Amino acid sequence: MSNDTKITVEVAYALPHKQALLKVELPAGTTALEAAQQSGITGKFEGLDLENATLGVFGQVVAPGHKLRDGDRVEVYRPLIADPKEVRKARAARAKERRAHDKGE
Repeated sequence: MSNDTKITVEVAYALPHKQALLKVELPAGTTALEAAQQSGITGKFEGLDLENATLGVFGQVVAPGHKLRDGDRVEVYRPLIADPKEVRKARAARAKERRAHDKGE
């Protein structure tokens, strides 16, 4: 591939109340982090830190240096607010308490 070959990718980021999907044309060999940086997405979301964000391509987490292919969608993920395992444990404990209460124990 020559250095002037271009690929077209999308960069996506979403908050509960706002989302953006930006299409960008970049040189072949561009990484996921470079695409996110060059897309201008940080200008649309105050405080978005791409250097420390988890990135993915079509729902699969990738390293920042992952080389993109034409048509890829780079997703910038928000940090988790709660550990999913802990949330499930708490939900199960509440359900167990409700069952015990309903039985009159």
